[in-house]
Order: sequence, then structure tokens, then C-alpha cells
Amino acid sequence: MPLMEWGPKLSVGISAFDGEHQRLVGMVNDLFDAVNAGKGKDRLGPILDGLISYTVTHFQHEEREMKQHAFPGFAKHKEEHDALTKQVSEVQRKFAAGATAALSVEVMNFLKNWLIKHIMGTDKGYTAFLQAKGVK
Repeated sequence: MPLMEWGPKLSVGISAFDGEHQRLVGMVNDLFDAVNAGKGKDRLGPILDGLISYTVTHFQHEEREMKQHAFPGFAKHKEEHDALTKQVSEVQRKFAAGATAALSVEVMNFLKNWLIKHIMGTDKGYTAFLQAKGVK
């Protein structure tokens, strides 16, 4: 059973963003599977690399749509994106410096909680606005 399950409650109603969020959920589940298999430390590095790369792409996509349509909550939303990018980069630095396997569990739980809070709270805040602008 995965740590996180994608479902309607996580949907923001914009297909491209939902697909990107599903991929992020998949990355958290990959880490969960690795931790359960006793390979969390081995998989944390590649998952962090992929997560950082993919979140930058996803965040740019969301931010481009918000800016293009003058979403009034853009600045606050971007602050959350920047904060997560900084936090994940710090975790990656700790891992590169020889952090233990316990970091895998910490990262997995942090990402799960952040994704749920961000998608269900912050991201859903742009749904009606962007949909009204024709973003589907």
C-alpha cells in the first residue's frame, strides 16, 4: 500500500497540474517503498535529485500560469514554492554530507505532509480563478 494515494481530494481540477502532482506523489511513494525495503538511504539521493529537478519544472509551470492570468495570490504562492525548494536543497546537502538512513523517513514524512497541505490548501486557492480564465 502506498504512503499517499492520489484521489479527487488532491485534484486541483487542472489536468496538467494534477498530472504533475501525481508524479510528485509517486516520488514520495517511491521513497516510502525504498524505506520499507531497507533501501531508503540508497534511494534518497536519486529521489532528491529527481524531486528537486521536477519541482522546479512544476513550480515554473504553475507560476507561469498564475503570472499570465494575474492571479492575485501569486506572490504568496511563489514564496511557498521558494521555501520548499530551499528546504529540499538543504536536505540534499545533508544527505551529501553523509546523513543517515533516518533522514529518509524524515524526508518522506515532510514531503507527504507538505504536498497534502500545499495541494489541498494553497494550490486549490488558484483553481477557480485559473479555470475562470480558461485554464483546464
